[in-house]
Amino acid sequence: MKRHLSIALAIAAGFVASASAHTVLTTLFVDDATEGDGTCVRMPLDPGSCTSPIENVASNDMACGVDGQKAVAFTCPAPVAGKLTFEFREWANAAQPGAIDKSHKGPCAIYAKQIQNMANDKAAGPGWIKLWDEGYDAAAKKWCTEKLIDNNGLLSFEIPEGLPAGYWLFRPELLALHEADKGDPQFYVGCAQVFVQSSNTAALKIPADRSVSIPGHVHANDAGLTFNIYTPSFPYLLPGPKVFAVPPPSKGEVDTTGPSVPKQTQGVIPSKYIVKNANWIGVEVPDYGDEKGCWASSENCWKQAGTCYDTAPPTGDVGCVAWEKKCNGIQAACGAGNFQGPPNKGKKLTVKEPTPPTNIPRPVNA
Repeated sequence: MKRHLSIALAIAAGFVASASAHTVLTTLFVDDATEGDGTCVRMPLDPGSCTSPIENVASNDMACGVDGQKAVAFTCPAPVAGKLTFEFREWANAAQPGAIDKSHKGPCAIYAKQIQNMANDKAAGPGWIKLWDEGYDAAAKKWCTEKLIDNNGLLSFEIPEGLPAGYWLFRPELLALHEADKGDPQFYVGCAQVFVQSSNTAALKIPADRSVSIPGHVHANDAGLTFNIYTPSFPYLLPGPKVFAVPPPSKGEVDTTGPSVPKQTQGVIPSKYIVKNANWIGVEVPDYGDEKGCWASSENCWKQAGTCYDTAPPTGDVGCVAWEKKCNGIQAACGAGNFQGPPNKGKKLTVKEPTPPTNIPRPVNA
């Protein structure tokens, strides 16, 4: 299949390019369970450059990365006070292990922005708050990125209990300072689309100095972006605004499952699907009992396969490959005169994604 070949070549090209690879946000975990590679994650779509840093700190790419202005199809639900874990990889499809090169030392931060319409509201612009950051840990003698490497590329964060229900972009940010002394601070950012489940719907009151625009939250000549890690003069001044300590909900404890919790209506991952690949799902083809219906369902299957391959992010296309095998089976059955189907109707397909990490770290803000 041509689409299969094209994306395979693209991923191979990305693998070659990763000789000079950096890092990219690939996967979201909610309460230690993976949502699947690429699912609910905005990431660069070019396998050959997806791990590259943001080139200009004044560009809209600083919000959610290259291609991050466009929403992905799915938004993952997570309970308030639940645990989000972000996975960074040197190779988006985990072809080789690694989170970020050990030379890429620097700080980390987590920002968030509440939006009303995930598909249409802009990621770039005002409304961002910083929920956590860390620079150089003098006691451990490690930068935040070094701790990230120790944790196999995983950065965990607890959703503050006072964060109101609704649609949020969570934005982990890494800053590598290995070229900062030469005027080249390297930012790596991505965004996870999350629906926060909570009975708290009160608007969050954010002080003016804690709400920032991205781009605009940092500038090229900031001390935190020009710091020389080879001849350091500590303390390190963290870039961006100060962390906003989200106050607890005014009405005390909140619920995450009851009738007072708003229901998610945007980006819901359907429950009835055969296979999922990032932000695409394959749904069962129509039943058939004659030759015409068989070939129509075969065409339906291949059309879905094409969409899967066309939309597969750099994390890979293993779900598309599994779906293609199903299409081959239907096509072969039609060619053999077996016009009753589809075979194995409704059966979930087996997908071999990279094995999720077993030791997911504690939340950095717990």
